[in-house]
Amino acid sequence: MGSADSTKQKHGPLETTSSILPATVPALKESSLIVCLLLVLATLALYNPVTHAAFVNFDDDAYVTDNLHVRAGLTWSTVVWAFRSLEASNWHPVTWLSHALDCQIFGMNPAGPHTVNVLLHVANVVLLFLILRAATGFAWRSLIVAAFFALHPINVESVAWIAERKNLLSMFFFLIALAAYGWYTRRPRVGRYLCVTAAYAVALMAKPQVITFPFVLLLLDYWPLRRLGRGDGIGVDAPEHAASFWILLWEKMSWLALSAISAVITMKVQSHVAMMKLPFSLRLGNAAIAYVKYLGKAFWPINLAPLYPHPLHSISAAAAALSALLLVVITTAAVIYRARRPYFVGWFWFLGTLVPMIGLVQVGVQSMADRYAYISLLGIFVVVCWTAADLAEKWRVPNAVLVAVTVAVFVGLGIGLHRQAGFWKDNLTLWTHTLEVTEANYTAEDNLATALIVAGREDEALPHLRRALLLQPDDGIATLALANYDRLHGNYQAALEGFAKVPRITGDPLVAARAQLNSGLSHYALQQYDSARRDFEAVLRSQPESSVAYRALGLIAQKSGNLAQAAEDYKRSVDIEPTAVGYLLLAQALQTIGRPEAARGAESQAGSFSKDPNADRAIVNQLLAN
Repeated sequence: MGSADSTKQKHGPLETTSSILPATVPALKESSLIVCLLLVLATLALYNPVTHAAFVNFDDDAYVTDNLHVRAGLTWSTVVWAFRSLEASNWHPVTWLSHALDCQIFGMNPAGPHTVNVLLHVANVVLLFLILRAATGFAWRSLIVAAFFALHPINVESVAWIAERKNLLSMFFFLIALAAYGWYTRRPRVGRYLCVTAAYAVALMAKPQVITFPFVLLLLDYWPLRRLGRGDGIGVDAPEHAASFWILLWEKMSWLALSAISAVITMKVQSHVAMMKLPFSLRLGNAAIAYVKYLGKAFWPINLAPLYPHPLHSISAAAAALSALLLVVITTAAVIYRARRPYFVGWFWFLGTLVPMIGLVQVGVQSMADRYAYISLLGIFVVVCWTAADLAEKWRVPNAVLVAVTVAVFVGLGIGLHRQAGFWKDNLTLWTHTLEVTEANYTAEDNLATALIVAGREDEALPHLRRALLLQPDDGIATLALANYDRLHGNYQAALEGFAKVPRITGDPLVAARAQLNSGLSHYALQQYDSARRDFEAVLRSQPESSVAYRALGLIAQKSGNLAQAAEDYKRSVDIEPTAVGYLLLAQALQTIGRPEAARGAESQAGSFSKDPNADRAIVNQLLAN
């Protein structure tokens, strides 16, 4: 953003006496390109380990690895689906299209989307520096804030987690909207206003976390843009062009309307999600504690994890009361000192931008999440940097001390970032670390068990699944995994009992569908084909694009001698998800019903998808022999 009066501030844009860094360093106004390059190189270097990480078995499946629409790439049908889809309990078509573009370019190689995430974070860092410098006129302070944002370990989650692309994208367009707003405020015009509106709309379509954007603009009108007049009793040394609060509020009505529309869509989409039925007092108490914990992690970012379990009814009333008191004290101080320290507006940025994610409406099992701080902690970074610069000037701190402290802080942050990024290299490392730094985390137990099962270490997974059920008896994922363990070890009756229990205890339709699918596979193994057919048909009613269910129905049809129906089911299966095994089954059915040319075509298609033809044929023979 820009301000017509930014150069009129006490020390001007070059900060010759109030910088956190020494005044002898060349002015950044003439060195923006160099500074941006340094920020880019530092961020890329420290985040390099992330580009070698695997997909995470928590949400990455829903967003990429198990999402057939996304895996199909950027096709017209995917575009239509993206704007209609309510999957993952969100309406965020821009995010879906971004993931689909990844698959179009990189296939299923996780290095591609990881690299895109890192580049988006880098873009956000550079944008933040340029916007803040233009808005305030302070280059070095803006650089320090951008460096905090670039290197703070709490942001690793947003960058290293492919499913959190939505966080990075919404932030990117949020910053574009802020830049456009600065452009608009310098010379208000309809075209510029529409640019702000378009950028904000796209940000909402990436993730509705930016819903507080119009209120953020009011904060920026106060400082650093100084558009808010003294006539309101709240303005700060307002220039002649300043306007009243109500005029500025009216100016933002269309953006408030977009926020309202997004809020309605989000509530409607999430209305089917199983929400915790917690008293408002508990939600309010957890919110107060979470605010303080976010603040603590801003200054001491240790024991970071992708999920912090909600304390539920064990929440400490004393901790909640003390946290609320601390928030009130800091807020009161920010109001009292607003005239001398207008940048305390950053505190209200922190409080306000966290409201949609603070848990007043509890969705999910988390008490807080590192990714929620991606935008919000910017306010704290601004307060810290501007306060430190003013105090350094007031106390005449030597430049050598300023340099030493600044370097030490960023070396520490860099080490912390590199260490935290290392935890995301694979699922075993991530969830083992999560269990080390959190307590009573049944979701982490589930995910570590899943990673162990994928690694062929099923017996090691069992204690984690059982511990998850002790922590959460209604844990559908652990119940499903234990039932699958029984199925794979031939204990079909116990497996069927477990699969039957899952739909009764889970609110996740995908988990329920997986239980139904595996119930059908168990019935099929027991040669109870009528029961198996009912299970697979039930799966298709809730998940009409289940390739496995169609293939299983084809096998049942073939067992009963209805090869024409079998060929039709196999065809539907490979249309949804082409596989070598699916095409081989289709080829055999087509050959049997007297369609040799079509059978040869299916055989050819099987070859194009096969990595080990002998192994694929062995699987087909085994399926038909059961």
